[in-house]
Amino acid sequence: MAGKVKMICEEKIVPIIKQAGYDVIEVEYVKKSDGMNLTFYIDNDDGITLIDCEKVSKLIDPLLEELNPTDNNAYILNVSSPGIDRPLKTERDFFRNLEKEISITLFAKINGQKKFEGILKSFDEKTISLLVNNDLKQIEKSKIAHIVPIIKF
Repeated sequence: MAGKVKMICEEKIVPIIKQAGYDVIEVEYVKKSDGMNLTFYIDNDDGITLIDCEKVSKLIDPLLEELNPTDNNAYILNVSSPGIDRPLKTERDFFRNLEKEISITLFAKINGQKKFEGILKSFDEKTISLLVNNDLKQIEKSKIAHIVPIIKF
């Protein structure tokens, strides 16, 4: 059911959100303590405010009612910013973090190491270049389990 809901939302709702000027980073349909939650994580070049979330929620709520992706099963609709510490997933995320510190966790160790922290120097479809202690490392994206920006306050 979760896969069906997500597929319908990605096909029918995401294009509407994009037309409104927002990027959809992720659509999530999961059970939480308060029941099933359908969450759209949105972003744009100016960042996301509560007003943006409310605008998108009001835009898509009637469409979701009409589409009924959950087959009348109750859910809570959430529209949210993915946050500044969200995992890097899209090309835009990688561009935004060029020359910034990131943390990478691998599925399996490379040369005895599973976690790397350094400066994101470049990327393409298959690899990223990470400067770690003046050593430029090439890491295949397929080996990366998790990649996030390092946030310093």
